[in-house]
Parts: sequence; structure tokens; C-alpha cells
Amino acid sequence: MDAALSEARAAGARGEVPIGAVVVKDGQIIAAAGNRTRELCDPTAHAEVLAIREACRLANSERLPGYDLYVTLEPCPICAGTVSAARIARLYYGAADPKSGGTLHGARVFSHPQCHHIPEIYDGINAAESEALLKTFFTQRR
Repeated sequence: MDAALSEARAAGARGEVPIGAVVVKDGQIIAAAGNRTRELCDPTAHAEVLAIREACRLANSERLPGYDLYVTLEPCPICAGTVSAARIARLYYGAADPKSGGTLHGARVFSHPQCHHIPEIYDGINAAESEALLKTFFTQRR
């Protein structure tokens, strides 16, 4: 989760919402990313999506069974759908997102019968630091 937090800090420094994600296989970081929606003018350039895209490219596969995803904020519905489509084995995240989450809040993507794959989910990891990054970022912009 430390690497995901580092990606989140870097995203915040670029003016992006400070969310970071890393894909891990057998204890090794395979791909890492922070949000780049503004930089890339791409509403899908969320940290999770970018990290999963890179991990898929490196694995030469659209699926990542046996891979883990660490992210600083509860994935939104877009990202939860991407996690499911990629067949990520385990999802670890920091702060809960009652407003825009798609995992345990909001859309609850993994609870729908149409969801083809449900990862193991572990929440609250380094939640306080993840929340602090987000609160500071938004406080500075208001």
C-alpha cells in the first residue's frame, strides 16, 4: 500500500485527484499508476484502470488471475468493473468512498448477478493516510 500512496501523492502533485494503485503478482509490483484523467483528457484514466492496463500489457493477457490490486480509495463503479473483467484475485483498498464508491458503497458492482468475477476484498488498509491525502487536496482547492 505504500507504493499506492506514493502514486497518489504524485497524482496530487500533478493536480490530479490523489489516488494511486499498484498491481502485484507473487509479492512483486508489476504496474503502478496514479490518476491521470486531466492530463490525458480521459475520464477512464483512473489509477486502477491505468495500472491494470499496464499489467495486462506486460502479462500479454486481458485477465490477471492470481494478481492483487492495492488502491488508496474504494474503487468507483468503472474501476470495480475493470477489476472484475481482469479477474483480479484480491482487492486491497484504503479509504472508503460512501459518495462514489462501487465496491461496498454505491453501485456495489460485485453484488450484482451480472458480475462475472468477485475478488477477495480487504478494506481500510492505511485508510487514515489515504483520507488525509484526499481531504488536503480538496481543501486546498476550495
